Amino acid sequence: MLHVMLMTLMMAATAPIAPPALPNQPVPTLDLARYAGQWHEIAHLPMFFQRKCLGAVTATYTPMPDGTIHVRNACQTADGQQTVEGVAKIEDGQPAAFKVRFAPAWLGWLPRAWADYWVIEVDPDYQWAVVGSPSHKYLWILARRPDMPRALFEGIKHRARQRGYAVEDLLLMAPVN
Repeated sequence: MLHVMLMTLMMAATAPIAPPALPNQPVPTLDLARYAGQWHEIAHLPMFFQRKCLGAVTATYTPMPDGTIHVRNACQTADGQQTVEGVAKIEDGQPAAFKVRFAPAWLGWLPRAWADYWVIEVDPDYQWAVVGSPSHKYLWILARRPDMPRALFEGIKHRARQRGYAVEDLLLMAPVN
């Protein structure tokens, strides 16, 4: 009996893990002019840089003449408002795959100064977007409005789970009605 239990445990431990039901990849096309502007963060997976954010989280993207994108993130904290500015650049010619840097420009030569930022879902009317990373470590749900209908949020969350993101850990930053 013990032998059967050990074999069962060993087989379970070596069984292949099912791949995500949806691919975790950037959308094939992104109209940067429509994506630019201010977005409100509805939810995100926990991350060090946002640990003090309590709400009113925004991200503003401004295309620059040199082809980069100026990024300004802001949020409400217990001490007032926190802002951080960075730069994004399109990666490998994929319009929805960016490398983003918030470190000072003089550190830009360091590979770890840049993080992957993939637009993995975007509304046809650019009213909401989902941003993730190849590692599944980062996920943001963004909207043009400072709130989101619950049915829409739940659908986005379901698809993010199918892509392999730990949506049970999402932190809500805005009302979901």
